[in-house]
Amino acid sequence: MPNNDHTESLRAAERRLQAAQLASDVAALSELLDDAVLFTGPDGKLYSKQDDLTVHESGRQVLTRVEEEDLRVLATAHTGVTWFLGTLEGTVNGQPLTARMRYTRTWIHDEAGWRIIAAHATFLTDEG
Repeated sequence: MPNNDHTESLRAAERRLQAAQLASDVAALSELLDDAVLFTGPDGKLYSKQDDLTVHESGRQVLTRVEEEDLRVLATAHTGVTWFLGTLEGTVNGQPLTARMRYTRTWIHDEAGWRIIAAHATFLTDEG
């Protein structure tokens, strides 16, 4: 059953994540990602927390724009899901990137706050 008390705090956590991605703020990303997190990238491969932190820390991924079009949030007392739709711009491995993306993120909540435990990213076509 949805918990409105947690919906806004999860929405705020998702937006902190977006800001941390844009700034390549590894400390903030580390707090927002659970140690056991696994991401399914748009390439279908699985990535760990350390993989994500390393691409930001090394400069292999630099975002210059994270523009949210739509954000849907479902929160219960200990679990939440966010569905982000938006455009990202920047560079990956030195190559320019502009992509419309859909992210689905599963979050866990405890006394430390919200952390991502699983995520999936998909590139969208113009029709998507």
